[in-house]
Amino acid sequence: MMTPNVPTTILRNLLTNDEYTRKTIPFLKKEYFEGAQRFVFDEILNFVGKYNKLPTPEALSIELDNANLNEQTHIQAHEVVETIKTPVADDIGWLLEHTEKWCQDRAIYLAIMKSIEIIDGRDDQNSKNSLPEILSDALSVSFDTNIGHDYIKSADARYEFYHTTEEKLPFDLEKFNSITKGGLPRKSLNIALAGTGVGKSLFMCHCAAGALTDGKNVLYLTMEMSEERIAERIDANLFNVEIDQLENLSKKMFDDKINKISSKTLGNLIIKEYPTGSAHVGHFRSLLNELKLKKEFMPDIIFIDYLNICASSRIKGLSGSVNTYSLIKSVAEEIRGLAVEYNVPIMSATQTTRTGYGSSDVGLEDTSESFGLPATADLMFALISNEELEGLNQILVKQLKNRYNDTSVNKRFIVGVDRARMRLYDVEDSAQNLVDAGQQAVVPNTNKPKMDVNGFNFNN
Repeated sequence: MMTPNVPTTILRNLLTNDEYTRKTIPFLKKEYFEGAQRFVFDEILNFVGKYNKLPTPEALSIELDNANLNEQTHIQAHEVVETIKTPVADDIGWLLEHTEKWCQDRAIYLAIMKSIEIIDGRDDQNSKNSLPEILSDALSVSFDTNIGHDYIKSADARYEFYHTTEEKLPFDLEKFNSITKGGLPRKSLNIALAGTGVGKSLFMCHCAAGALTDGKNVLYLTMEMSEERIAERIDANLFNVEIDQLENLSKKMFDDKINKISSKTLGNLIIKEYPTGSAHVGHFRSLLNELKLKKEFMPDIIFIDYLNICASSRIKGLSGSVNTYSLIKSVAEEIRGLAVEYNVPIMSATQTTRTGYGSSDVGLEDTSESFGLPATADLMFALISNEELEGLNQILVKQLKNRYNDTSVNKRFIVGVDRARMRLYDVEDSAQNLVDAGQQAVVPNTNKPKMDVNGFNFNN
């Protein structure tokens, strides 16, 4: 168990140290505290959440007076406030280090106690199957104590950074490499926005197949389709076989194609399925650690299919007090944090709103459930289709946000799509009816089918 001084020190700094509170309060949980200290922490947490500032000792005392506490707990809670109301000039680095250690120890202790209850049959809400997740969540407790970039002292390192070629994972599509200046950088979150059936999963499966072919380790996390269905799409792509013809391949032909792929790449592809709405970055982190230990597998890129149906590790469920904006924004922030933690680009997708569904032009306002996504993403683009494009086997791509390049360059462009083989491909320049914003459309080659672009607004 913890030294009694540790939670007291934590509460004192939560009440008196604004910097410490901002850095730690996202990671602290009420259940970590015991007795009257738990009620004091809860009131501090509620006050900070409601007013976005620290409570004074007087305000905290009033909130405790209004709380539904029995007489003994009420007296003990006020004694805690008297103990913690005087600030102490502790070193912030030391504080953060010891707070993190205390949180980790408390999380593990509580997880063990919970596990014993389950094993003894005293918990009717959880089965023994939940034990790995409970313990994994406890073991993954951590928070970043980095205090930031020292502008003057880090000048040499910054100069080296400017003159170092950034490692990127290229696309096998010319236009996407053009708008990203060579591919996706590490520590980035990239999001495709599209309506149902337009091609979110197709796009990600194609990119996953391309990365594997390029010798990269690929992790594909699916919450929408089964592992087998995702693998089926990637088989169709890499085999160059129509998806409904895969079942007609003989075992020898199938094995030959797999062996051919295996001989041409040094990479590997792992596909992991999670139930819709149940998995969050804590589960992904546990999987990454397990893959490293058991398979010596570390991904070069991660695909998450798709963001809207992930859970949040910080916001539990969709209660009446939690709106979808907060939930989806939290999920996006956590996923981007995962990209930074594991030094990989992450590609995901999101749905359009009902207004954006079926529209010939899509904007940031059509992001389903959360306008907070564009603020978190490094690259965000829309995949747009209509009957005319469908008939030409094409998809329109529209840049919505791009931290890698000027969005006015190739604001809109066309890629070809072979839905039967789950593949995308570059089209000839003559087929690009869309050019940089503000310019006239290119007259297509008369030998190629002319694209009907009725309904598209090219001036936005």
